Amino acid sequence: MGMIVLKSARELGLMRQAGRIAACALHEAGKAVEPGVTTAELDRIVRRCIQRMGAKLSFLNYNGFPASACISVNEQVIHGIPGHRALKQGDIVSIDVGACIAGFHGDTAWTFPCGDISQAARALMDTTRNALFEGIARAQSGCRVGDISSAVQRYVESRGYSVIRQFVGHGVGACLHEAPEVPNFGQAGRGARLHPGTTIAIEPMVAVGGQEVITQPDGWTVVTADTSLSAHYEHTIAITADGPVILTLPEP
Repeated sequence: MGMIVLKSARELGLMRQAGRIAACALHEAGKAVEPGVTTAELDRIVRRCIQRMGAKLSFLNYNGFPASACISVNEQVIHGIPGHRALKQGDIVSIDVGACIAGFHGDTAWTFPCGDISQAARALMDTTRNALFEGIARAQSGCRVGDISSAVQRYVESRGYSVIRQFVGHGVGACLHEAPEVPNFGQAGRGARLHPGTTIAIEPMVAVGGQEVITQPDGWTVVTADTSLSAHYEHTIAITADGPVILTLPEP
């Protein structure tokens, strides 16, 4: 992935704008999750929201991806292609959104319940979301990427779930994916050191069953090999001297 690019105050400001727009689009799509709604409809909501707010779509045509958002249901972990699938009561729906302002990206994801969901699904979502914030708390200036990775892994595995290992978080900035890689597993004290101006996407992907995944024939959709439920949460954050700052919140 190359060298870590530290962002200037101006660039961080642009990333905060992009992150806020991505978060707003994610929030709007999440509100629309209910039985009978198709994943294509959710994708349209994301596209319209990002464009209405004056940003570009980070994901559309990125390496050939054919939609504005990645929408992954139940055993689909990430990179689900929106289409005619209608959501059902009890589904859990992971929506991953990226927006770009003046060449800088914000990247965020959340998992939403479709109507009433099982206790098992709720517990998975809670664990994955909490693991994200465990990782963010370790994203301090002077720490290393492995401190984040280890915190996420320990939290997830202590609750009996599996961390997906084939896909990882990443740096974000003028490129949607840049250095450093941010795995959701690893050893504290290892990996790249974090300095003010570093911007990264922390994104736990967690499964009820095993960690093995399969990419489906469409070349994008990643599913758990054992078809167990999975969840995905993501924030873009900036490392600052005063601690981590979340750039993908709907309000400044």
